[in-house]
Amino acid sequence: MQIRHVTADDYGVISPLINDWWGGRSMADMLPKLFFIHFKDTSFVAEENGKIIGFLITFYSQTHKDEAYVHFVGVDPEYRQKDIARKLYGEFFNVVKQSGRSIVRAVTSPINKTSIDFHTKIGFDFDHGDKVMNGVPVVTNYDGKGQERVLFIKHVK
Repeated sequence: MQIRHVTADDYGVISPLINDWWGGRSMADMLPKLFFIHFKDTSFVAEENGKIIGFLITFYSQTHKDEAYVHFVGVDPEYRQKDIARKLYGEFFNVVKQSGRSIVRAVTSPINKTSIDFHTKIGFDFDHGDKVMNGVPVVTNYDGKGQERVLFIKHVK
């Protein structure tokens, strides 16, 4: 497996896969091409034999100069449980440290138990919430009315 920075051309490969990788959930609209153009220095793809098997789209906060943000991560279902996402995050954490930043934030849906479990396993803490669902702090109306989210924070050193 090889990990490299994303390119604008990767959008055309990854975009059609997103909804399938998310079990049919409509997720592709959350990842427009601009992320592949403007955040390629902090975003990565994992390839095996020239096939994209995972990706991590991230960026530095423009508001909080000590922070970076994970926007989207995906791994081909056939390649899950092989530490691909963990390795992608490792590359990102190295870039974050080299930039002099020390905080990484991420957000997921409270229904995405896989994402919640993964982020806590790699050292993210729950940031805060205004209610608890299934033992997890959740922020209500985070992305609009009725759009609850789980917020994560990780301090990288």
